[in-house]
Parts: sequence; structure tokens; C-alpha cells
Amino acid sequence: MRHIESCNDLPSPAGFIPFRIAGAQVGWLGAELARALTFFPRDFHFDAEGVTLAGRLRGVAARAEALAAVTRSLAGRGFFTLRDEAFDVRAEPEGAVLALLDRGAIPAFGVRAEGVHLNGLVRRADGLQVWVGVRARSKPVAPGQLDHVVAGGIPAGLDPMQCLVKEAAEEASIPPELAGRARKVARLSYVMRHGEGMRRDILHAFDLELPEAFTPVPADGEVERFELWPVRRLYEAVRDTEKVKFNVNLVLIDLFLREGLIDPASEEGRALRRGLEQGA
Repeated sequence: MRHIESCNDLPSPAGFIPFRIAGAQVGWLGAELARALTFFPRDFHFDAEGVTLAGRLRGVAARAEALAAVTRSLAGRGFFTLRDEAFDVRAEPEGAVLALLDRGAIPAFGVRAEGVHLNGLVRRADGLQVWVGVRARSKPVAPGQLDHVVAGGIPAGLDPMQCLVKEAAEEASIPPELAGRARKVARLSYVMRHGEGMRRDILHAFDLELPEAFTPVPADGEVERFELWPVRRLYEAVRDTEKVKFNVNLVLIDLFLREGLIDPASEEGRALRRGLEQGA
């Protein structure tokens, strides 16, 4: 439960200012960023209900262009580091795309982000095994920690399965025809403080049954190596240590519930399930 609580350390948006596009709330702004946006009156309008992207910006392309110009300026002033990867901006997960925003600016604007996580499973006679990735020491987030065999944010224009297939090839050399067999098993969510902003993340969890003869190979430098672990060893790493990347813990807790390492009908199991779905 401590992992779930650490990913949900922002119980209320008190102190944040609603951010809207085309009349729909898409995010939350910290006070310092909101003040900085007052210097862009052509693109951001302020009223008693919060901050709104200017109505003259009609359509995704126009809004994306305006946001890109503003975020370049803000990045130059140290508000965040741009990642040169656009994410879709929606009011609701299944809603229409209203704009595009650089991944590096997503938490500062309190915009919901989505990602994919793949449990690479091998079912052997001696029990369930799980492929574990060891993150590269050069990674800016969670360097050297344990990760899934495949995981990544969903960039603009892709759905979860398309992103999974792309990431599987790029990160673990899993061919598309194999990655395409993955089965979606859960949608988890959390809200956590991120500097002066907030992360509102949705994680699309997938299971992929991999052949015993298949070994994932790092392909893009984001993972040092892959190791095949008995599920019980991974369970103990999540339960007893802080070696697993913070949000990967949530997807693994879901796996442990589904595989019966934690009784889903128990009081603990029910509390964990509620916690996994409380955010975003």
C-alpha cells in the first residue's frame, strides 16, 4: 500500500488553478506557472474560473502551435525541460483530442498523460516467471531501478496497442507479430505531486505470454539488461524494497492480485484494488 500512497500524494487540487481548452477542463496549473502565463495575454485568458486557452485558437494544429511557442519560452526560464515528443491533450480519456503538448510540460500544466506497461510472462513447469528490465544508469527518472520488459508514454496519434507494439520493438526487440498478441488486463491511475505541478497518469497494463526460447534484447539504450525472475522474487522486491520504479509497482501489484499472490477477495486485496484505480 505504501507504493500506492506514494503515487497518490496529492489528495486535493487545492491551490491549483483549472486550465481549460474550448470550454473543457484539461489540466491544473500551479500558481507560479499561472503567473508566468499572464505574460502571454494573447494566448491565455484569466477569469474567476481559472485559465483558458484563447478561443481564437481553433483546431488542434493552432492550439498545438501556440502551446509549443509558449512552452519553449517557459522551458528557457527553467519551468521544465522539453522532451520533443508531443502528447495528446484531452478533457476525458476517451474524449476528443483538443491540443498537443510537449511531454516535458505535461505535469506543469496538470494534463492527463497515458502510458503502456507490459508484463512479459513465461509460464514454466516450475512456476510463473516475469521478465524484468534494469533501467539504464543514464535515465533521468529512476536510473538503475527495475522496470517492465516494455513501458512508455503514449505519444500523440497512437492508441495503447499501437504504442505497445512500437515500444516493444524499440526497447526489447520484440517483433510486432509477437507483441501484437499482448492482452490488455487493466487500466490503473494515480495523481501525484510533481514539483509545482501534478502527474495525472493512466497506465494501460498488458500481459504477454512469451515463449521460453525467446529472450528480449535491449535495443534503444534505455535498459541495461533484462532478467527472468520467478514471480515470487519480484513480489518480494515490491513488498520489501524500493528497487522497482515507482509506477511499475502499481502494475505489478495488479499482476500479483490477478495471479493470486495476494488474495483479491481479502480485505487487503480489496483495499489495494481501490487504491490502484483512485487517481487521474
